[in-house]
Amino acid sequence: MMGGFAFDVAHTLAGLLVLASLTMLYQNRLVALINVLAAQSVILSASVAWQAHLQDAPDLFITAAIALGFKAVFIPWALRRIVVRLGLHREIETVVGIGPTMLAGMGLIALSMEVMLPVTSQVDPVARQDIALALSVVLIGLLVMVTRRNAVSQVVGFLSIDNGISLAATGARGMPLVVEISVAFSVLVAFIVIGIFLFRIRERFDTVDSGALDAFRGDRR
Repeated sequence: MMGGFAFDVAHTLAGLLVLASLTMLYQNRLVALINVLAAQSVILSASVAWQAHLQDAPDLFITAAIALGFKAVFIPWALRRIVVRLGLHREIETVVGIGPTMLAGMGLIALSMEVMLPVTSQVDPVARQDIALALSVVLIGLLVMVTRRNAVSQVVGFLSIDNGISLAATGARGMPLVVEISVAFSVLVAFIVIGIFLFRIRERFDTVDSGALDAFRGDRR
């Protein structure tokens, strides 16, 4: 009974993480997109805490706390500050329409299941589902990055990829605390660098739209 209940909870949390990723695909406002990232990180924290309970691994509770404080609170707060400081209160411009993007996202989920479930047939059932769904989160994060022209929304896609990798690592019992702290520090450094670049790009070109920047580069030629 406990095994079935443990599987159901872990599978539900991982599924909610994928659902949050899909929700990112149809957001057309920057603040709403950042809020979805915060919600996804809260779900990740709950998933890691549940894995800590299942695996009897106290260090994963610290990992869950890092995910909650750093990814769900600090980074979204900082991104909102960037949006306000840069005056980006507008809709997100997309490369393709939301409908085709959502269909592509669902296709990526099916692809993840088709690829990962047979490969991980000998793995613990809880970890097997988490790994397959984590790959979905990673692929959808990549889709967010390539279908959004705003640099801030591309940063959100990158952070979503990091959440997917964290889910896979904890589900597969493969992320020691020291690795998680190292990854969190690396993401923090990358986030600071990205923030600096965003401010400099805004100051120089008066936009953070990657399409506009490409056009400017073409004009220079």
